Amino acid sequence: MSHHVLLLGGHGLIAQLLTPLLLKRSWTVTSVIRAQDQVPTIEQLGSGLPGKLNVLVSSIEDVVSQDHALKILNDVKPDYIAWSAGAGGKGGPERTFKVDRDAAIHFINAAATIPTITRFLLISYLGSRRAGAPWWPAGEWDEYHEKVNNGVLANYYKAKIAADEVLYNVSKKSSTLVGIDLRPGTLTHDPAGKVILGKTEHLGSKPGVSRESVAQTASALLAAEGVKNTWLDLLDGNDEIETAVKKAVQDGVDAAEGEPFYKA
Repeated sequence: MSHHVLLLGGHGLIAQLLTPLLLKRSWTVTSVIRAQDQVPTIEQLGSGLPGKLNVLVSSIEDVVSQDHALKILNDVKPDYIAWSAGAGGKGGPERTFKVDRDAAIHFINAAATIPTITRFLLISYLGSRRAGAPWWPAGEWDEYHEKVNNGVLANYYKAKIAADEVLYNVSKKSSTLVGIDLRPGTLTHDPAGKVILGKTEHLGSKPGVSRESVAQTASALLAAEGVKNTWLDLLDGNDEIETAVKKAVQDGVDAAEGEPFYKA
């Protein structure tokens, strides 16, 4: 079955890796990018591939309400959404909250009002949670949370955890929208490799996980049958990506376990 994916943050590195993977499935991709001068870069991603690629120049930073997000969704008419957007630390805390939190939440809430939109995949990060996962070794979370979430990534953490929780709660209440929160560890430029997906044994690993692996995992999750609302952590591991996705979906793995809002 063919799908139409609205790819938000289409010029990002992971999004550029994801775009041709979706087109190879003969799907339609509408890639949302910030600037006109980015158009040629995105258009060449579809060269020779069977799917249809549309490019929409529209700054996500300007999406300041659910109604604005809804207008974009009604214009594009996707049935799947993939969020790979982010301020990238540019523009200070205000821009981080405007993009990574507010715009993401506007799109999530808008998507939930359209029954024909059935999947929303949001790329977050593994440390975006309120409490340490109960399966991680004692002490790992406290050190990471203090150093990263309350330190170098403090504003990014606040923005991402807010969006992650909204996606989980909104999709849980919805009878039509499945929310998939893909949560990679530290990103690398290495080629795609084997992964662990779902509940990782540790909070992090060195070197982390490649962007190419993230893109391939996102593509496989969007195509997977029977996927439910879930948080899925992702690191380099021992499973082929297709195998890891199939296993996580079949087992109903949810890394949100241990969070204050989580209910089995």
